[in-house]
Amino acid sequence: MKIILVLLFVISLVAATRIDGDEFSFVPESPEPRFAMLHDVQLLANGLLQLGRGLKDFAIKTKGQMDDIFQKLHLFDQSFNEISKQANEIKEDEEQLKNTTSMLQVNNEEIRNISVELNSKIEILSREKIQLQDKVGKLEEKITKLFQTQIENQEPEEIAALKNFVEQQDNHLRSLLKRVQAQHVQIGKQQEQIEDLEEKLSGPGFQDNTQTLFPLREENETRQTKLNATAKVQDYKGNATDCMWIYSRGERSSGIYSIKPRGSEPFNVYCEIKAESAWTVIQNRSDGSLDFNQTWENYIHGFGNLDGEFWLGLQKIYSIVNQGDHILRIELEDSRANQRYIEYTFTMGGSETDYTALLSRITGNIPNVLPEQKEVKFSTKDHNSNTERKVNCPENNSGGWWHTACEETNLNGKYIKSSSRGKLERKKRVLYWKPQKGRPYFIKSTKLMIHSTDFENFD
Repeated sequence: MKIILVLLFVISLVAATRIDGDEFSFVPESPEPRFAMLHDVQLLANGLLQLGRGLKDFAIKTKGQMDDIFQKLHLFDQSFNEISKQANEIKEDEEQLKNTTSMLQVNNEEIRNISVELNSKIEILSREKIQLQDKVGKLEEKITKLFQTQIENQEPEEIAALKNFVEQQDNHLRSLLKRVQAQHVQIGKQQEQIEDLEEKLSGPGFQDNTQTLFPLREENETRQTKLNATAKVQDYKGNATDCMWIYSRGERSSGIYSIKPRGSEPFNVYCEIKAESAWTVIQNRSDGSLDFNQTWENYIHGFGNLDGEFWLGLQKIYSIVNQGDHILRIELEDSRANQRYIEYTFTMGGSETDYTALLSRITGNIPNVLPEQKEVKFSTKDHNSNTERKVNCPENNSGGWWHTACEETNLNGKYIKSSSRGKLERKKRVLYWKPQKGRPYFIKSTKLMIHSTDFENFD
C-alpha cells in the first residue's frame, strides 16, 4: 500500500509540473506527448501494483514456510533432548555394568587363589595320608604276627593313638575335599556370569539390551508341591539306592519314591527335586501339628506321614548315609515366608554309636548353631546318650536331637508360643534357631535333607 501511495504522489507531482510548465511556456506544445506520458505512468503504476500484490503473496507464503520450519526445529530440539537423556542413561548403565564386571573378576581371582591353596593342602594331606596308611599297614602286619604267636597282650597305646590320628586325618581330608568341591561349584557359576557379561559388553546390541542385564540372577528355587496321602509310590524294583539315583534316571518331579540302600530293606522316602540335583528329605515340620516328643524306638524307625510332617528314622538315614559322602541341608522359613538355609558335610554312625553325627559347615545364609568337627550322639527322652550332663535334655526340650548341652537349638523340639511387640499382642508358635552371637531366629517350618556327593567326577 505504501508503494502505491508513493506512486500516486509521484504521478500527481509530475502532473502539477506539467501544468505549471504549460502556463509559463511561450511556445505551445502538441497535446499528444502529454497524453502519451500519462498512459505510460498508468502502465507503470499498474505494473507496480501487480508487483506489490505478488510481493505480498510471496511474503505470506514465506511466513507460512518459516512457521513450519520453526515448528520442525522445535520438534527436533525435543527429540534431541530425549536422545541425549537416553544416551546419558545408557552411559550410566554401561559404567555400572563395567564396575560389576570388575568386581566379579576380582572375586573370581580370589576364589581361584583359594582353590589353588586348598588343592595344595589336599595334595599335602593326601601324601600324609599315604604315608600314614603305609605305617598303619606295617603296624597291622606286626599285630597280625603278634596274634599268630598267641601273645595275649593289650594293644599298645601308641598303636591306638596312631589309629585314632589316622581316622582324624581321614575325616579331615574328606571335609577338605567337600569344601573344595563347593568352591569349584561357586567358581563355575562366577565364571559363567563373567563370560555372559563380557559377551554382552562386546556385543553390537549392548545399548539396546542394557536394561536386560540387570539385576544379575539371586537364584531363589521354588519348592515342589508334595504328593497327597493317596499318591502312588513310584517303585524302581529295588534298584534305587537314594533320590540322586532316581534323579540320574530322568525323574524331575518331587514325590514319594521307594528306595533300597545297599544292605538295607526297601522303604519309602520323599525326594525333593531341585534344579540340578535331588535331596532325600529326612525331617519335615510345617506347623507343629505332629508331636515329636517320641520314644527312642520311634526315632529309630521313623514316624509321621511322608506327605506332611514326619521323621524318616535314624536307621533309614544311616543306611543312606553309609553308602558314601553326603551333605546335610537345613531349610528354615519364618512366619513371613522369609527363607534361609545352611549346608554341612554329614557323616553318621550306626546304632552301636547311638547314631553319632559329625558336621562341618559348607555354606549358607544364616549363622551356624550346630557343633562342628565334634561327634555328637542322638538322645531321646527315654534314651539319654549325653554323658556330659546328668540332666535329660530331650525330656526338657521335648524332642530327640543330637544334644551337646541343654537350652540349645532343637529342630525336633516343641513349638513355643512367642509374643511379638506392637499395638496388638499376637502369639505365634515357633521354633528357635539360636546362634552364640546375635539375635535368635523364630522359625515356623523346617526341612532337613541329605544329598550324596560324587567324587569320581571331581576335578
